[in-house]
Amino acid sequence: MDKIIRGVHEFQSQIFGTQKELFERLSGGQSPDALFITCSDSRIDPSLITQTSPGEIFVLRNAGNIVPPYGASTGGEAAAVEFAVAGLGVRDIIVCGHSQCGAVAGLLNPEKLTGLPTVATWLGHASSTQRVVEEKYADSTPEERMTAAVKENVLVQLNNLRTHPCVASGLSRGELNLHAWVYEFEHGVLHSYSPEECRFLPLEAAAPTD
Repeated sequence: MDKIIRGVHEFQSQIFGTQKELFERLSGGQSPDALFITCSDSRIDPSLITQTSPGEIFVLRNAGNIVPPYGASTGGEAAAVEFAVAGLGVRDIIVCGHSQCGAVAGLLNPEKLTGLPTVATWLGHASSTQRVVEEKYADSTPEERMTAAVKENVLVQLNNLRTHPCVASGLSRGELNLHAWVYEFEHGVLHSYSPEECRFLPLEAAAPTD
């Protein structure tokens, strides 16, 4: 806690003053450009990755960057998606998985979830990912399965997003774009799914998902 509190003091004394106009402007409301859905993993920092300032991205985080299908959960994910799309008018939604994801590892190896019943229940919303990996990557090595599962999970969550009425409506009107990303934090590399090539490509080479 000492380190965290020192950080707060540093922000207040050295940083806030240099961006005072920004925060004063934000007090009038928010108008983010995108909804960024990613994992709760402490190694992932959406604003650092995207180099965005306060107010520019609306962030939704949970274990495994999971978006349950509409009506399948009483959690806050559906409310956050609805508020971002229908309330704030974001034009882009990014689902960003990452390398070495503990939630995905637990999905592939349920024995690791012993003593974590709430986590196990939550990961049930990603059961489609587990099935896809079992069927498509049965002959792969554990490392290959893990890498594939992170990617497949992002695509599954993107499909789940499409079941949300506000997302389906935005897509049908051509006012919303969906993007599937995977971040390799150990290399600082982002990959984006290309529907034309049906694979993930380095972000600079990939076209928008929709």
